Amino acid sequence: MDKKKLSQDDLRKSLALYAVTDRQWLKEGETLADKVAQAIEGGATFIQLREKSMDRDAFEKEALKIKEVCASYHVPFVLDDDVELAVKIDCDGVHVGQEDMEAGRVRELIGPDKILGVSAKTVDQALLAQSRGADYLGVGAVFSTSTKPGAIGCDLKTIGEITKAVDIPCIAIGGVNESNIDQLTGHGLYGVAVVSAIFAQDDVKKAAASLLERTRKALDLS
Repeated sequence: MDKKKLSQDDLRKSLALYAVTDRQWLKEGETLADKVAQAIEGGATFIQLREKSMDRDAFEKEALKIKEVCASYHVPFVLDDDVELAVKIDCDGVHVGQEDMEAGRVRELIGPDKILGVSAKTVDQALLAQSRGADYLGVGAVFSTSTKPGAIGCDLKTIGEITKAVDIPCIAIGGVNESNIDQLTGHGLYGVAVVSAIFAQDDVKKAAASLLERTRKALDLS
């Protein structure tokens, strides 16, 4: 991505198919960077590197590789949680959860021109994140998910209340796949965040293409 921060309109468009990495599905000889490239070629519009089991050095090396891939496709790239590393390697931004660094402090550290995403489960959390400088919200977990088995859910009614309460775009996170995307229709969302629905598939590019088409129809995205 260019270093100039995305406009709000461009950010909204980039959130349609937000792919979150998970290298547990890599087969022998495959690399995460290659899988990310395939996802983008298929239709992923935003990439988050989230690898909880990686040590810090390996995570940084992976982040640099994927940053290069995303830049070549002009797709936004953010890190999960690691604010310090996001600043160090100058990626496009960072996404933090409610248990991570407070959003206002994150904004101070990354500056005004980086993308800040925040996870939210309630209207109060969403409004606070917006007031502290969040550019978008990940709302959920909307469905059960293996990547966060202990996550507290956020029902569709609450998602609708959140999207009406804030001015920044919201995406659905947690267990989203082709079989349940249609349930998200009419709730004011601008995209979906997916993990296994892309990276666990044998054909990552094909999976991303199908998901993007389904998401655009379900969320009525132009």
